[in-house]
Amino acid sequence: MKGYIRLLIITLASMTALMIGADLILDNYNKGDESRPYRIEAQRIAHKIENGEDYNISDYSYIINVEKLSEDFTESSSDYLIKNIEGTYYRFDYRIPSDSGNTVILFNICFSAAAAMVIGIMIYVYFQIIRPFKKLSSYPYELAKGNLTVPLKEQQNGYFGKFIWGLDLLREVLEKRKASELALQKQNKTMILSLSHDIKTPLSVIELYAQALEKGLYKDENKKKDAAVSIHNKCEDIRKYVDDITKTAGDEFLDIEVNQGEFYLSELINNIRIYYRDKLELAKIDFIVNDFSDCILSGDEERSAEVLQNIMENAIKYGDGKNITLSFSREEDCQLVHISNSGCGLSEPELCHIFDSFWRGSNVGSQNGSGLGLYICKTIMNKMNGDIYAEIKETDMIVTAVFPMK
Repeated sequence: MKGYIRLLIITLASMTALMIGADLILDNYNKGDESRPYRIEAQRIAHKIENGEDYNISDYSYIINVEKLSEDFTESSSDYLIKNIEGTYYRFDYRIPSDSGNTVILFNICFSAAAAMVIGIMIYVYFQIIRPFKKLSSYPYELAKGNLTVPLKEQQNGYFGKFIWGLDLLREVLEKRKASELALQKQNKTMILSLSHDIKTPLSVIELYAQALEKGLYKDENKKKDAAVSIHNKCEDIRKYVDDITKTAGDEFLDIEVNQGEFYLSELINNIRIYYRDKLELAKIDFIVNDFSDCILSGDEERSAEVLQNIMENAIKYGDGKNITLSFSREEDCQLVHISNSGCGLSEPELCHIFDSFWRGSNVGSQNGSGLGLYICKTIMNKMNGDIYAEIKETDMIVTAVFPMK
């Protein structure tokens, strides 16, 4: 903010200095002999007098009178010139041209108007863009601190319309995610307390039967057998509770929203092509996008781009860095997008697990990751009534996203 004000002051001072300098240059130029046309006309008339030629004073714009002098006069005024022509002195009366002064005035007016326009634009930018943006600059910081309740006000000028809309959408998403996380935490605590209570009952029964058997309280073999059967049944109950915990942990834990709509395949692929073209070029990875026939797909375009980006990122991280290829095919009413990368380091037995949550293959090496990327892709594609699968062909890893066509 201070830097912009400093720039404004420097611009104003520079324009003022430039205008003053230009005025001085114009003034010095007008004072030069070459810029005095009446001297040129006087010289022409003098030449005619010297050659004995006739002249008409009305043919000249600046010289208004020529008079022969009887005495020796010297030039002492700016209203006339004295010239010695073959020993005789002539006085040339002239009128001072007013164009030079008008030129300076016109220049000052034009330059002042241009300067005022530039300064006006800079002031407008300050009040309409710089200052409003300064107010917006603190908003991401507030979001980072968790202050998610205050929506952004739309600016009247509309310069930050999409930016404000995006920030407000981010706020809403973070707010929903925070509420979802709180609800999930509450649900987990409730589940843990409930299961803990349910497990305590069969554990108590098992403990009682075990103590009775340990102390030899059951002399009858039938009672011992009944106790063993009861212990077995209670173990089965506990196993069911453990299965419930495992099933709950394996259920969907990401709140992924999908907005069903329609979009062109070309728009989706072009966005991916533009996004990764420079990135892969810098990484010296050949990026090949095969030809395809455009069609209308059913689903969420943004989520579809997210799916392809996750697959592309995996191809970059876990491939050998030689090439990545996008190819296309169709089956029935579905458009298939195949993303293949050279240098697959995954074994066939591991292939069936790559879409599981938190699963990471033996080829991850030192690469960071959570094991959720392809799981998220699977969830999104299922919600869009599509599918995703992977296969290994020789040394290439191929992940195929199946999009339903409209």
